[in-house]
Amino acid sequence: MENRTFSRLGRTVGVIGLGAWQLGADWGDVSEADAHATLQAAVDAGVTFIDTADVYGDGRSEQIIGSFIKDKPQLTVATKMGRRVEQVPANYTLDNFRRWTDRSRANLGVETLDLVQLHCPPTPVYSTGEVYDALDTLVEEKRIKAYGVSVEKVEEALAAIARPGTASIQIILNAFRLKPLERVLPAAAEAGIGIIARVPLASGLLSGKYDEHTTFPANDHRNFNRHGESFDVGETFAGVDYETGLEAVRRLRPLVPSGATMAQFALRWILDQSGVTVVIPGARNPEQARANAAAADVAPLPPETLAAVKALYDELIRPAVHDKW
Repeated sequence: MENRTFSRLGRTVGVIGLGAWQLGADWGDVSEADAHATLQAAVDAGVTFIDTADVYGDGRSEQIIGSFIKDKPQLTVATKMGRRVEQVPANYTLDNFRRWTDRSRANLGVETLDLVQLHCPPTPVYSTGEVYDALDTLVEEKRIKAYGVSVEKVEEALAAIARPGTASIQIILNAFRLKPLERVLPAAAEAGIGIIARVPLASGLLSGKYDEHTTFPANDHRNFNRHGESFDVGETFAGVDYETGLEAVRRLRPLVPSGATMAQFALRWILDQSGVTVVIPGARNPEQARANAAAADVAPLPPETLAAVKALYDELIRPAVHDKW
């Protein structure tokens, strides 16, 4: 698998990573045995970057990963913090950061966390100097090696990029969410900051496996968060109306290269965007993990295909999502 470098993290990782939300909660039930099998399949396929959060299953995802990564120093594990408390800026303090990272260190079984990201906090947090001072202190105390931010909005990303200690920006980027290409990716590249592309398959819409008759379990966010009932609606189907997304996928399907799946095409499109460090599709089983990793073997898409994706976005998707995030 191709590798790319997080300059400020001092780590090189495979371009396809693994998002571990599915291994914790909110995507239906995944047993611990299936979670371990999924992690092993991903690593066997060349994945070296795993993204999790303290809120995924209230620590379950971190704990499963912690039991898996022992004696695997080649892996980089990023976690996130901040979503287990009321979402007000006043909660983003050094004392809380210490408590949160100590819990994640225990869950993952490590002395120092590779990368900790603020987990889509309230917008003012990204512009608060004391927050970055506190994060710098965590680095000095060797609780964490580096820090980054996970964002909903382009403006939040740009605020974090302006800070000298920021190592990474995690942002929704896929064929349904092109706005980060305009300013975020160029600014991050100029600053030497890594880009982690999340929700790359638009919660599975871009896998091409769903239709109007698909149903999702009651404990799956694609059922309970379609209108932002539990968290930002952009995290579910990338904020695209489900029926509109299905129509867009039907129109994208003729662009898929021979021998590739719709999901691999969608992941390859992200890898072809200048400035992306790693993309983190989720997986609920080994087959999905292997198929996602194989997207790295798909040849770069030709310019005419990239142009066709942009044209479809402008016509069908842009009016609904572009100005929201």
